[in-house]
Amino acid sequence: MTDPLSYESARDELADIVRRLEAGGGTLEESLALWERGEQVAAIAQQWLDGARARLDAVRSDSESDGEAPNAPSESAAT
Repeated sequence: MTDPLSYESARDELADIVRRLEAGGGTLEESLALWERGEQVAAIAQQWLDGARARLDAVRSDSESDGEAPNAPSESAAT
């Protein structure tokens, strides 16, 4: 089993797959294999994005529950 792809690696591989599919020249079987791999890689990238969104939402939720408005300057900075 191989190591899971990082978001950046998944994004780069997906861009390469799209480039290869757009260039054409392969057999139908090769194109289908590339498409299937593209679907897998896109799912990996989406998992990374979903995880990042969840982390951001958790931080924002923690900030709001502490009484801080997101992206608002602290009171000490205003004085």
